[in-house]
Amino acid sequence: MDPRKVTELKGFVQLCESNPGILHLPEMGFFRTWLQSMGANIPPPAKKQDSCQGGCPCGPAPSAAPPPEPELPVDSESEESEIEIDNEGVIEPDTDDPQEMGEFENIEVTEEMMDQANEKKIEAINALGEGDLQKALDLFTEAIKLNPRVAILYAKRASVYIKMQKPNAAIRDCNRAISINPDSAQPYKWRGKAHRLLGHWEEAAKDLATACKLDYDEDASALLKEVQPKANKILEHRRKYERKREEKEIKEKQERIKKAREEHARAQREEEARQFGGGFFPGAAGFPGGAPGGMPGLGELFKDPELLNAMKDPEVMAAFQDVAQNPANISKYQNNPKIMALVTKLSAKFGASPQP
Repeated sequence: MDPRKVTELKGFVQLCESNPGILHLPEMGFFRTWLQSMGANIPPPAKKQDSCQGGCPCGPAPSAAPPPEPELPVDSESEESEIEIDNEGVIEPDTDDPQEMGEFENIEVTEEMMDQANEKKIEAINALGEGDLQKALDLFTEAIKLNPRVAILYAKRASVYIKMQKPNAAIRDCNRAISINPDSAQPYKWRGKAHRLLGHWEEAAKDLATACKLDYDEDASALLKEVQPKANKILEHRRKYERKREEKEIKEKQERIKKAREEHARAQREEEARQFGGGFFPGAAGFPGGAPGGMPGLGELFKDPELLNAMKDPEVMAAFQDVAQNPANISKYQNNPKIMALVTKLSAKFGASPQP
């Protein structure tokens, strides 16, 4: 008997002793049957796991996976409302039906109507000075109905609504005034005060700052100094919350990428193991130059770094699988130096020449 073949057989037996799982590869069915017929006791196959473990012929035992990193505590979205703000002076919103705004689009305002509106405005200002808020409100409404395109009338009526603790009504009037004249400071001032009554600190700070920019007002400036720190506190809290949310999203994305890479690596290891078992055990699989009457040079095969690296080349593995299924297909690769160089090397190990 050829001493080289005996050495190779000894190497294969040693491999089986160290990795009994090889005996359960589909290609080793004939060998298993023969061993059992001789009374051999074959160890049961290892439990199938999600990825190749130590003992799989596709490579060395993988190192133990590191323990999963502890999840960082993630603040819940409810923290957005946990900020502490001094809400002294904040009132419940008014829920009255919207006030009359006049026929803004279709009315034709005459000079007489303008004069009447101006008279009503003066009377309303006098009533306001006397503390008769309802009378002032009614007179400003009459003036608006006579001349609905004057921004100051809405701003004046908004000031009455503020004194009556009706901030939503004031905001509606200020919105109309700003739509008529966005460069008037008064609507921004009264709308800022309305937002302050509702606890809308950021909106209040913005409107009061705009009012002071358009026409400095000591009253608006004093109120701005009160609401600005609260607005800043809310803004900083929101930024902190958004940073935490972004960090959470980045961490989740990194976890998804990590899992995808692990899954890809697992699938690649399984594919390499499958291709190794199906394409590199000649004879029954029909690889060109099948083993003549005995076991091939598996011991050499496992020790040859060039062949082991070739198993990782998708092009080479695809070609080997193709040829393993039909040896005649080797003719398709005659002009591929990479494939033929490896086929020649394998054929030399198996003691045969590449078939055309």
